[in-house]
Amino acid sequence: MTNLAIAAHGLRKSYGDKTVLDGVDLAVPEGTVFSLLGPNGAGKTTAVKILSTLIGADAGDLRVAGHDLATAPQAVRAAIGVTGQFSAVDGLITGEENMLLMADLHHLSRREGRRVAAGLLERFGLTEAAKKPASTYSGGMKRRLDIAMTLVGDPRIIFLDEPTTGLDPRSRHNMWQIIRELVTGGVTVFLTTQYLEEADELADRIAVLNDGKIAAEGTAEELKRLVPGGHVRLRFTDPAAYRSAASALREAARDDESLTLRIPGDGSQRELRSLLARLDSAGIEADELTVHTPDLDDVFFALTGSDTAPDHQPKETVR
Repeated sequence: MTNLAIAAHGLRKSYGDKTVLDGVDLAVPEGTVFSLLGPNGAGKTTAVKILSTLIGADAGDLRVAGHDLATAPQAVRAAIGVTGQFSAVDGLITGEENMLLMADLHHLSRREGRRVAAGLLERFGLTEAAKKPASTYSGGMKRRLDIAMTLVGDPRIIFLDEPTTGLDPRSRHNMWQIIRELVTGGVTVFLTTQYLEEADELADRIAVLNDGKIAAEGTAEELKRLVPGGHVRLRFTDPAAYRSAASALREAARDDESLTLRIPGDGSQRELRSLLARLDSAGIEADELTVHTPDLDDVFFALTGSDTAPDHQPKETVR
């Protein structure tokens, strides 16, 4: 059985009469990316703050890295790293000095601190900029330095709270690659994000938080299957082939003007195989087959009732 890096049962947190987290259950296996999605104000950052020992919970059985948050917070802190929404980088000092400061905070010797700092600066492509004030860094460079600082203590679990907010697309993709490399090295990543594409690209499992509760949890594909609307679209250039296909696939919605048929389905391999077999047996060949599946936008709207969803580029697969 896979060991859990993070386990929460019945997590509750209120501020006055406002309940932010209302009995949240989480299970994050080691060496995976777990993404927590939700509208603004859903409680994502509060969950990160509690699990990283920055604030206390009102109730719940909470374990991080095998340690009970209530009785062994110091052991938890020794095992984790946290990168918040806002960079912890000090712009008045150099990148190298930021790294050495973190090494001091982790009680590394001067020699070990310099070795670790140099290695991480090289790993994150910051060696050339190491002697420059961090205030001169681009947004992407500051984010890379921020995560490098988080890694000084060699954490096995990292909390990333909206790590790519405000970054340009290239810097965001660079950050995704860094996260993948961390997980390949055995690190567990707990990710909150406002970019649905980010969760789709990175997360092994996704939980949608709404009104203080987990509305749904699963892989991206499992969540997408919760929402109806998937279909396969067949396009023809030959009117005769179109009419033959429409006759063979009577459940399909027709568009006689564009010579396209729309067949309801979830886009699974099994359904596609069945559809192609029916076309083959009828001697019909479509000029284009397109699989349309609900994306995380659709899941977000359906589960949260939000008027606006985080950024996501809808996808379709053409075969």
